[in-house]
Amino acid sequence: MPTLILMAIIAVSALLVGITIGWFLRFIIALGQKGSMELEIKEMMLEARTEVERINQEASEQAHETIKLAQEEAKTLREKLSKSEEHLINRENLLDKRQFDLDEDREKLEKEERNLKNSLLESQKLKDQLVERLSQVSSLSITDAQKELVSALEKNYEEDLIVRLRKLELAGKEKLEARARDIIVSTIQRIGTTVSADLFSTNVHLEEDAIKGKIIGKEGRNIKTFERLTGVELLVDDTPSMISISSFDPVRRAIAKIALEALVKDGRIQPAKIEKEVEKAEKEVKKIIKEKGEEAAYECGVFGLDTKVLHILGRLYFRTSYGQNVLEHSKEMAHIAGMIAEEVGADVRVAKAGALVHDIGKALDHEVPGTHVEIGKRILQKFNTNPEIIKAMQSHHDEYPHENVEAVIVTVADSISGGRPGARRENIDNFIKRLGELENIANSFEGVEKSYALSAGREIRIFVSPEKISDIDAYSLARKIAHRIEEELKYPGEIKITVIRESKVIEFAR
Repeated sequence: MPTLILMAIIAVSALLVGITIGWFLRFIIALGQKGSMELEIKEMMLEARTEVERINQEASEQAHETIKLAQEEAKTLREKLSKSEEHLINRENLLDKRQFDLDEDREKLEKEERNLKNSLLESQKLKDQLVERLSQVSSLSITDAQKELVSALEKNYEEDLIVRLRKLELAGKEKLEARARDIIVSTIQRIGTTVSADLFSTNVHLEEDAIKGKIIGKEGRNIKTFERLTGVELLVDDTPSMISISSFDPVRRAIAKIALEALVKDGRIQPAKIEKEVEKAEKEVKKIIKEKGEEAAYECGVFGLDTKVLHILGRLYFRTSYGQNVLEHSKEMAHIAGMIAEEVGADVRVAKAGALVHDIGKALDHEVPGTHVEIGKRILQKFNTNPEIIKAMQSHHDEYPHENVEAVIVTVADSISGGRPGARRENIDNFIKRLGELENIANSFEGVEKSYALSAGREIRIFVSPEKISDIDAYSLARKIAHRIEEELKYPGEIKITVIRESKVIEFAR
């Protein structure tokens, strides 16, 4: 038992000694760590001071640079403000000077206006005084004096007044006629393009006559098939190296011509091939009709017509009248009508449209009974065309009265386009003949050296021999030629006769 107590005491003593030693060691270690931390803190504080000094120095330098830039900008701004201020001062001085000048001018004008009013008042007073004195002397009132003056003038100059009025009337009429001629002549000159005659011939030329046998075929089956599919008649044996296509329908003739030319070029002619080429030709002609109708409307500046009207219009591309292509004639008319309408102040749009569709009935006149005017009118009414356009087109052959100004313009344009020299085959021979007759009449007079018919037969210039014809004789000659032309020729309008007498005197100084 005592041993156990002794062992417990020893153990407790050892524990206490161990605790004391451990605490002492821990205290020593804590003192060492404390010194190390203080050293680190001092180093960190030193680094922080260094960093603060560096940042302060950089901030100071940056602030100095910013202040310098701000001072430079302020200096520049002060200079600009100084210049602006100087400019404003100069401008203000200039405005003050102008205002001063304006005030002086206004004062001068007011002074002149007062002087003028005073002068007018004085003039009126003098006038009243003179009128009053004249009334007293003549014992007549102003109204009576005026009536007597007018009456005396009428009596003394009655004949002169009548002659003068007559001259004014004739001069006005001549001016109006000259203006009308100028409009028409100007229109013809501006649109006087050549109209090609018959764009699609009804004849197909062959390189050799042997091809005619292939076209006829065995027992005539090829030609029969071709005529059945196209609705035309082929004339094979009339002319060497040529086949004529006969039909009243110009579109069928065009289809037949295109198909026949394709067959001749290919060389393989049989019913199946004929059917194929005719089908291709029909598609091609439909395409041409569509394009030509739309192109015509676009070229003439006519818009708003129904698409079907344009397609019917395009059929006129294959239609001719006296050798003149009808579509080209219609386009030419549209341009002429537009120019005339613009000159006289009419509706240009209605005039152009009426002229363009005036012959649209000719596209179907071989299929539909009635005149081409009636057919065209029905076509336009069916597709709800503007009534003013219908009125403008329906009177160009005087079948209907002219219900608007545009109808008269379309009629005039039709006469210009169809009647001008060279437009139609039928008129060119008569035109050349008339020119020859004019020149022959002039050349038949004694003293005439040469004569030339100009301006489509509206003028003839005559050159005479100065030895045989004097200046006075030239007037007489012009009058005689005019009488002769009036008696022997028939012509529209008037013909200008110009007699030219020219003499030259040449001498040499040696």
